Amino acid sequence: MKIIDEIPVACCAPGAPALSRRAAERFAARFKALADPARVAILNRLAQPDAEAVCVCELVPLVGLSQPTVSHHLRLLREAGLVAAERRGTWAYYRLVPEAVGELALALSGETERVAATASS
Repeated sequence: MKIIDEIPVACCAPGAPALSRRAAERFAARFKALADPARVAILNRLAQPDAEAVCVCELVPLVGLSQPTVSHHLRLLREAGLVAAERRGTWAYYRLVPEAVGELALALSGETERVAATASS
């Protein structure tokens, strides 16, 4: 037991409401999609203030991979709900899904009540 400001605090007391299995699976899938440096770099580019929708052809030199490989990474990010795609002629343009990224940030923030409320929807 720790003592903080003269008040005993149990170190093993549960503090966060439990996530539903569905919410835990959704968070895990999104975090798993970020388990690659190329996907993190792509998401970072899409999160920049000047990025409205970015063509896949602009992302190829950023990550130094071939267009099919970048498209594969974008598909995984899209399936995780982190990016959305829009077709414009031959090319696909990608944008960040801010709500999905916000949920991940919230999950790491320690704001457990808001995480549980967000994740249950």
